[in-house]
Amino acid sequence: MSEPVIRNRRLPRLAATIRDVARASRVSTATVSRVFNDSPLVSVETRERVRAAASRLGYWPNSIARSLITNRTHMVGVLMPDLHGEFFSEILHGVDLKARACGLHILVSRSSSSAEELVGALRSMRGRVDGLIVMAPDLEDPATLAGRVGEVPTVYLNPDGGVRSGDTLSIENVEGARQVVSHLIGLGHRRIAMITGPDRNIDARQRREGYRSALREASIPFEPRLEFAGDFSERSGYEAMLAILRHEPRPTALFAANDYMAVGAIGALHDHDRRVPEDLAVAGFDDIPLARYLTPPLTTVHVDMLRFGERAVELLRERTTGPRTAARHDVLETRLVVRGSCGAHGGGEGPNRWNRGQTSRDPRASS
Repeated sequence: MSEPVIRNRRLPRLAATIRDVARASRVSTATVSRVFNDSPLVSVETRERVRAAASRLGYWPNSIARSLITNRTHMVGVLMPDLHGEFFSEILHGVDLKARACGLHILVSRSSSSAEELVGALRSMRGRVDGLIVMAPDLEDPATLAGRVGEVPTVYLNPDGGVRSGDTLSIENVEGARQVVSHLIGLGHRRIAMITGPDRNIDARQRREGYRSALREASIPFEPRLEFAGDFSERSGYEAMLAILRHEPRPTALFAANDYMAVGAIGALHDHDRRVPEDLAVAGFDDIPLARYLTPPLTTVHVDMLRFGERAVELLRERTTGPRTAARHDVLETRLVVRGSCGAHGGGEGPNRWNRGQTSRDPRASS
């Protein structure tokens, strides 16, 4: 008996090859290869035609084969100290956006500030990434870490000095803190408390430096008892405010080293029937998205975290694809944003700018 005929049966579609894309876009296979390896030898028109044909056919080059040929993985390793909270998520978002725009993928790892754990995480990425973006503001000896990373191109975010083997990217913490505290002084406040961050964190130390600098400039005596310990969390801001409420004479204004602690402090004030800013003016740092929706909206220092992440990828691309050899130390400028929590309104939106230094220049020198 003969086999029954099966009609309308579709055979599985074979994956498109580089030859299919070359035929569809009327170019050679070598040109298709150049397009997917970002060669500058291909015209924009040809590049667009090849990518359109590849998209239509569902073609994507074999990443393993590409790595063997080009000795590049098109992968960027990102090491963050923590992955919760808007601050880190916005930076990571910026890294991802710019990486995608450059045809790169990111490999993210979280690590504590322990040097050994950081080195272990970094070593696990070696051979899998073309470059590294490392944020380790709590690390006591970044120079040691830099020496153990090896030859992998690396951009360090907010390092605590001592990095000479890689590019660095920092926030203008000192000047930002000085501006917001000077603003409070300009409103007539003389007893200004501060909730600090962890002592080992470079951002926290620099923001405390800016706070003290503003007091000196206004000839206001520094009172150590007006500095209250925090750890950048809302809970620490809440608990610090309870201590501030017990302090005599009570301060009339507060600068919190980040917005999360300012949020906790405002919560404690509300829970104890204190009004902001009538009973206590409050200001923070970072300008997280939540800041503008508080009651009242929070006066703070704006940090363009998205741009911070994008710039990190740009620096890494310059290092991995260009002829540049000298280390670059960039500083992201901050901007005071005045809202209702300090009793004054105003402040305008404006673009962030970059200070570009040379190899021998410390990224915090201009602060």
